[in-house]
Amino acid sequence: MQSFTEENYLKIIYHLSLGSTASVQTNAIAEKIQTKPASVTDMIKKLADKQLVNYKKYQGVTLTEKGKLAAINIVRKHRLWEVFLVEKLNFKWDEIHDIAEELEHINSAELIERLDEFLAFPKNDPHGDPIPDKNGNFDNIIFNKLNKLKPGTRGLIMGVNEHSPAFLKHLEKLGLTLGKQIEIIEITEFDGSIELVVETKKISLSREIAKHILIKI
Repeated sequence: MQSFTEENYLKIIYHLSLGSTASVQTNAIAEKIQTKPASVTDMIKKLADKQLVNYKKYQGVTLTEKGKLAAINIVRKHRLWEVFLVEKLNFKWDEIHDIAEELEHINSAELIERLDEFLAFPKNDPHGDPIPDKNGNFDNIIFNKLNKLKPGTRGLIMGVNEHSPAFLKHLEKLGLTLGKQIEIIEITEFDGSIELVVETKKISLSREIAKHILIKI
């Protein structure tokens, strides 16, 4: 069993390694946690002793299979708790991350299996992120970033890759929430801003906002 701090490290290494086969550098972990690289190195050595990571000095760190499964289990718990908080306790999607950060450390496999069943085995959390099953498997769903689509494209908002409360509140104010139908009307060549229709409402988005919105065509 891992401590809260060890679990947080595993989860951060997992997220930093997504989409890449390269080792995660200790400086990147330190920046994410906002601590000193030396402190990160000390924790990495502890995780290596538990065979949760592979670590070589100056070469970064990768998760072992054991470490990856542990990290995915933490991610699973976090996302299931987010679904519970939104669907059953009526929290908004910008309010749930910090609460789920605390709940994800409850080490009861039976509780999580019952929670999953109670929620009818959800496939995605309230931000659109996939929820792995108890074996660590994700549904492979292909999304497109809104800023990469062309005029005339229609699709559904299926997720976001920016989870800050300020960003989520802004999207909710604009009506850009999960499941909404969008159609791209025009893209401004000068700054990449996008004019689109959300259901029946016409709005304009900056390229910076659009790159964080995930669309299923």
